[in-house]
Amino acid sequence: MNPLKKFFDNIHPLVEEGGKLHCLRSLVDGFETFAFVPNTTSKRGGVNIHDAVDSKRLIFFVIIALMPALLFGMYNVGYQNALMGGGDTSDFWGLFLYGFLAVLPKILVSYIVGLGIEFTVAQWKNEEIHEGFLVTGMIIPMIVPVTLPLWMLAVATAFSVIFAKEIFGGTGMNIFNPALITRAFLFFSYPSAMTGDNHVWVNGDKILGLGYEASDALSGATPLGEAAVEGFQGFDCATIGNAITGLIPGSIGETSVIAIALGALLLLFTGVASWKVMLSVFVGGAATGYLMQASGLTEIEWWHQLVIGGFCFGAVFMATDPVTAARTEGGKYIYGLMIGFIAVLVRVLNPGYPEGMMLAILLMNLFAPLIDYCFVQSNINKRAKRALKK
Repeated sequence: MNPLKKFFDNIHPLVEEGGKLHCLRSLVDGFETFAFVPNTTSKRGGVNIHDAVDSKRLIFFVIIALMPALLFGMYNVGYQNALMGGGDTSDFWGLFLYGFLAVLPKILVSYIVGLGIEFTVAQWKNEEIHEGFLVTGMIIPMIVPVTLPLWMLAVATAFSVIFAKEIFGGTGMNIFNPALITRAFLFFSYPSAMTGDNHVWVNGDKILGLGYEASDALSGATPLGEAAVEGFQGFDCATIGNAITGLIPGSIGETSVIAIALGALLLLFTGVASWKVMLSVFVGGAATGYLMQASGLTEIEWWHQLVIGGFCFGAVFMATDPVTAARTEGGKYIYGLMIGFIAVLVRVLNPGYPEGMMLAILLMNLFAPLIDYCFVQSNINKRAKRALKK
């Protein structure tokens, strides 16, 4: 027998009702189902799928899909530090190690705080641990600046898990995407740490002797931030090329279109993410960007809107969240189109908030149930009419 499996079998009597370690039941159950496919299926009534593929297995695919963007983000953190500090930008492993050390504490804080709350709530409610935070805990550090203080990240993560997830009943019951609620909380509670200073996007300090001290005279503004101040002249060929590769200041995991595209291919190939939502977001953003440029409201090319800021990351990893997105097949198109439309609209018409993706997704999270309701009622009415004709 597998030694790890034997360990869990031996510890079961201790964590079950009446056992000495009953307070750890949910924790042990969470780790066991993380390591092994559960040998039980849903006992709820109604329609259920009874097979060996539980949600943890699907979540693994999302985590793997996030890896290209995360790993490149670590390298880019080191690259931006060397660029601003006048250091050697050709030392790949040195830059990556610096970025790894800068990003790792944020990942640890996100998981420790979020999973700690989820373990506590699961034990208190005598339920199994919801595994959704395995993805959320990875996304949260990827959508914040590298210089964000750890205590702010901890407070925002706790707020999100409690008020955007657990208060609704946990994974599968939440209305809003918890990772985006974390970012929204940070944006409105600590704006200077998110966008108030150009240097929030570039870490200008040494870590364990690695990296360079960046000069305060240098700017670390994002392309969207520059566009809000300078207009179209901030978008030259070099800027757009760097936005596609990812060598620009920005949130840790949102800068590289190429890395995000690799994750998108995996999600689409495995069927974990909806291609209808993903495609519709890009179509809605492209169409709105074209109309905004044609009407003279902006000089930014429509396709520039798709490759800068958090547009790609939001479209691939957050708009497609199956819990908070529209679930009807027709509704997915409307949901995605509206996200793309609102994101670009906010960017163009509100220079004070150049990144509109967060607000667009959260707003459509709110309307997703209404969109599904309309499509379901429409189908019911059509079937009722056909039945009456017969």
